[in-house]
Amino acid sequence: MESKQRVGIIFGGKSGEHEVSLLSAASVIRAMNRQKYELVYIGITREGVWKRYLAPVDSAEAEELAESVELIAAAIEEDRWEEAAEEFCFSQMKDLVDFALPIVHGPYCEDGKLQGLLEMLDIPYGGCGVLASAVAMDKILAKEIFRVHGLPICRHVTTTKEMAEKSAETVAAQVEEMIGFPCFVKPANMGSSVGISKAVDHRSFIDALHLAVQYDRRILIEEGLDCREVETAVLGNMRPSAAAVGEILSGSEFYDYEAKYTDGHSQLAIPAALSPEDYEKIRELAVAAYQAIDGEGYARVDFFIERGSGKIYINEINTIPGFTKYSMFPLLWREAGLEYDKLLERIIELGYERYYDKNNRDTSI
Repeated sequence: MESKQRVGIIFGGKSGEHEVSLLSAASVIRAMNRQKYELVYIGITREGVWKRYLAPVDSAEAEELAESVELIAAAIEEDRWEEAAEEFCFSQMKDLVDFALPIVHGPYCEDGKLQGLLEMLDIPYGGCGVLASAVAMDKILAKEIFRVHGLPICRHVTTTKEMAEKSAETVAAQVEEMIGFPCFVKPANMGSSVGISKAVDHRSFIDALHLAVQYDRRILIEEGLDCREVETAVLGNMRPSAAAVGEILSGSEFYDYEAKYTDGHSQLAIPAALSPEDYEKIRELAVAAYQAIDGEGYARVDFFIERGSGKIYINEINTIPGFTKYSMFPLLWREAGLEYDKLLERIIELGYERYYDKNNRDTSI
């Protein structure tokens, strides 16, 4: 009998998106094919300590296996996994897993650092590589890449924590002159809408700026468009393709952290009600943006459609999008005909494909 692949599910992390990672990881664990994969649970605490979650041993009996999977997923989802975890050095990971599936969001994990570590350990992994992860995570740098490639982006201003602390009034004056209010103030290197605020006037802008600098030293300020928010998902290495296009009907003023994960009032329209021309244009732009940052594996690409003008703008790329029950990424691929478990298998296949391609190159001088 062919042995199962040992897949390391990496979750948690030091970022402000720790809880989101736990929710995503639990969903992935429930969906993985246990007949094909042996899962190894690797958690990173909020303090950055690596621990192996010593979950109940998977049973061969279907009923007991299902119960075991649910116990594991629930412990991670509810942040109880550390009770049955032991600390280990990440350098030991090569002995524990054949493949790594990072399900971590935000700085220290989604920004290329974890990917670089896995490269150094010679472990194949799912998702984008070091370069694409780092570029996509930095909203300011990503916009510059899109601009150079002639992709549509909305007007924006950038600043730093140092400038904001030295003279928030100067930054506010620049924003009022260049893009005006309303505007959105965002940490350059955060996801899940953490630290993002909408500013409608001078006073709320100062408050939004003070919030954003708590999460990053580089700040992006974007014009506040009256727009629809749509997303699509991309999958592939050298020949990527886009899934269905979905629209976010937020239960909040904008699609913030609570709207995404906790309030339950936001709705997802899949497929989005768009003209055939706009629908295909968004899918084409998503693939173009993905290729512009040298994306591999998978990503979710977010767009704005301005009401009135109908103009389409690329908002950002998420290289490790959410995999929770509220998340667009798996739902968009389901609409395109690829179910959750098969989507995960495809992500693993693409990770191996990249690994073998990279390690079979001629390195002689």
